[in-house]
Amino acid sequence: MPDGTLLFTETNASRVLHIEADDSVSTFLESTNGSNGLGFDPTGRLISVQTTPGKTQVGVIYPLGSEAVLTDNFEGSPYGRPNDLVVSTTGGVYFTDPGPNVVAGAPPPASPPLPPAVYYVSPEGATSRVAQGIERPNGITLSVDEGTLYVNNTGGSFLLAFDVQPDGTLSDRREFIAYEGVTTNADGTVASGADGLAIDSEGRLYAATTLGVQVFSAAGEHLGIIPLSRQPQNLAFAGPDKQTLYVVGRGAAYKVAMLSRGFVGRAK
Repeated sequence: MPDGTLLFTETNASRVLHIEADDSVSTFLESTNGSNGLGFDPTGRLISVQTTPGKTQVGVIYPLGSEAVLTDNFEGSPYGRPNDLVVSTTGGVYFTDPGPNVVAGAPPPASPPLPPAVYYVSPEGATSRVAQGIERPNGITLSVDEGTLYVNNTGGSFLLAFDVQPDGTLSDRREFIAYEGVTTNADGTVASGADGLAIDSEGRLYAATTLGVQVFSAAGEHLGIIPLSRQPQNLAFAGPDKQTLYVVGRGAAYKVAMLSRGFVGRAK
């Protein structure tokens, strides 16, 4: 938030909660269409990815009265279950869609969802698919200079990086660094638990994973792990000086006093 306090979502309850400076928690918004990842644009609008089946979309949910849909389909096909987003300083929105959660016994969707991918909504409102072929794209953030886009892959062994082109498209996909603690499922698929992603003012990356918050340097070195009692799902720097790392996951919220400072050039 502009005052340094923090918002986070309860996706299944379809609401946004607010952690005040004194750690009290209150409801900020209700009926958010299953909002998950959040981000403020340069004009102060709060944008969310929205996950309600049959109404998966990305749109503005605040200020009240300014609600709007930015995108609810790509080339006529519905999104599976958008997960996270980052908004650039120019107002472009990158978001991930790993596909719908598979629930045993649930009926199939009315129309086949799109395959897992990363999308970009330009400041002018045009939507393009900028990356695909990622098993489960999840947490997403931009570098400090916005020349690089980083994507967590829940179903892979590596944090991915892409070069950002002037038109918002991506090039030079690469494996930026391997996660620690990656396991292999019985069916041979990889599980890293890589979820939310944050960045600090020095370009260090903070990835929520099965082991806790893994920290990587801007050069792609593994610096260590911030352990937590529950597996984290998402995280963000906040506080008046952005030196507090807030982490949420599995029914809990944590805050960690940091020596590093979150990047102040964007809200997230």
